[in-house]
Amino acid sequence: MFSCNSVYVAARSLSCRATMALEVVQALVSDNGLGIITLDRPKALNAMNLEMDSLYKSYLEGWGKSEKVKAILVQSSSPRAFSAGMDIKSVAAAIKDDKKTTLVSKVFDAEYTLICQIARLKKPYISLMDGITMGFGIGLSCHGTFRIVTERTVLAMPENGIGLFPDIGFAHIAARSPGNGAVGAYLALTGARINNPADALFSGIGTHFVPSENLTLLKEALLHTDFSSDAYGAVHSVLSQFTSSVDSEASLKRLLPSIVSCFGGGKSVMESIAALKKEQMSSDPKVSEWATGALTGLAKGAPFSLCITQQHFHAVAAAACNMDNELQEIEGVMKMEYRLALRTAIRDDFIEGVRAVVIDKDQNPKWKPANLEDVDANGVIECFESLAESEELKI
Repeated sequence: MFSCNSVYVAARSLSCRATMALEVVQALVSDNGLGIITLDRPKALNAMNLEMDSLYKSYLEGWGKSEKVKAILVQSSSPRAFSAGMDIKSVAAAIKDDKKTTLVSKVFDAEYTLICQIARLKKPYISLMDGITMGFGIGLSCHGTFRIVTERTVLAMPENGIGLFPDIGFAHIAARSPGNGAVGAYLALTGARINNPADALFSGIGTHFVPSENLTLLKEALLHTDFSSDAYGAVHSVLSQFTSSVDSEASLKRLLPSIVSCFGGGKSVMESIAALKKEQMSSDPKVSEWATGALTGLAKGAPFSLCITQQHFHAVAAAACNMDNELQEIEGVMKMEYRLALRTAIRDDFIEGVRAVVIDKDQNPKWKPANLEDVDANGVIECFESLAESEELKI
């Protein structure tokens, strides 16, 4: 029976969520034309929900057209995290209640179109990736021009461990990583964390290292910079004053031959595992330790998700230098990831992964299937197939 009260309750709930978004996605434009977005949801590590995505996107849409806004800075109110990613608990709960919930398509549509918007901005986009920056947090920052890391930055794409796949256009970023995409494939498949500036820069995720103690001075300098003639040049000039050299060689650089051997050339997940087991026998303790860690990371991922990830990242890496392949552009990658996201999110693995990792925290998900050998290859292929034209991502 239709209830006016239920409509009122739903509308009030919608209004409350919109109000909350205004409180935690704060925006202002300074006198010199610097648009600043500050994420202020520290208890949730700035996890992004649909309302936050939509508000963030609306700011960028307006600022992209505004002659007053010359450059954009995105930051967190807390040094603990820039953003830990998507608010997966709310999405998983909605799917658990109804696998046909429209929240899934709405959330991924909002995220993926926002990523394309960031990638195509015609103005400097400066992201301060101070603290935890994972999943969609990387999506909000790493498709922009200036990607600042500090000694507190922690980067990771752990989605295989919750039964999804590393999305947010990370395959596009990974394809351009060292080893013809091998470093990015390694990070995506294993969920390995980057917690030092040298590796963040070597991987291509970060562009500049600024010690956290200099961030306040950097922001003050940006607020007093003249962006009117050459905004990009002005940002470069300011960053040069606060950027520091990293104090050690990137471990990923030292390990690059092994990473390429295990994750390069489009190796299947099973082939990567076999190669890693050989690397475990290396006489170099650093290589052996790395291989063991990579195997542990792979073991945490849902087998179906790992196969999706390997196939997707290989396809995008192969397309990186092919101008005729739609996966060469971020829009093509996001359209493909939208298909994958809609299909993987409603599999039992996602709800189980969120339960095991985020809710119950027993770290013991029961994947279906439980083993790589039992993954249905046809089922993987079907996830990549086109949607009905009306259902495809519109960019």
